[in-house]
Amino acid sequence: MSDPYAVIARVLRESPATEARLSYACYVALGDSFSAGTGCEPGKAWPDLLARTLRRRSPDLVYSNLGQEGARSDDVVEQSSVAVQLEPDLITVVCGANDALLSVRPDPDAYARNLTRIFRRLRGAVPSASIVTATSPERWNFLELGPRTQRRVTEGIAGINEATRRVAADHEIPCLDVASHPGLFDAENFGEDGLHPSAAGHAHAAACFIQLIETHDRERSPRSE
Repeated sequence: MSDPYAVIARVLRESPATEARLSYACYVALGDSFSAGTGCEPGKAWPDLLARTLRRRSPDLVYSNLGQEGARSDDVVEQSSVAVQLEPDLITVVCGANDALLSVRPDPDAYARNLTRIFRRLRGAVPSASIVTATSPERWNFLELGPRTQRRVTEGIAGINEATRRVAADHEIPCLDVASHPGLFDAENFGEDGLHPSAAGHAHAAACFIQLIETHDRERSPRSE
């Protein structure tokens, strides 16, 4: 099994040099099983790895992972209410997959309204916080689905992803495009269920989020008070 921190180090070595501060006081992760780390060892989910990386610069970092298995976007709206009470200065918001996976008729417009509520609530309560989001895989090559189910899921998540990109752009929130990541074609990045990430998959996700946050940090520097 790949060592998560070795994967993170390798991915960052292969990327352009960065000089971001990555200095935060409180990081909160919102989302579904992807953020919660379903199927991986405790402490190995990508938000956990991200928090440990942040603690190298900010040892006193406060970290809370509010992600829940099975959460849909309306559940994450509720998570956002809890998050703002912690007054975070870094927030990751990743949801939408279950809005498609757990629905016979996915509704991207309803999802977009929920994501808008989440971003507005976070921006209203902690306006100086860095917020980043991500799209979801539009298909899983290592998960056996029937043709009709595969088509429904692919079309549903494609609509959800388009809504994520649109709403994120409207709120000037950086979006990690997981939907087009080449790692989705590598079986090593998935657990035995073919749906949730493996330790290597979580490590790759953490590295990608670190890169996104670094870029966002540089663009916002000096950080507004």
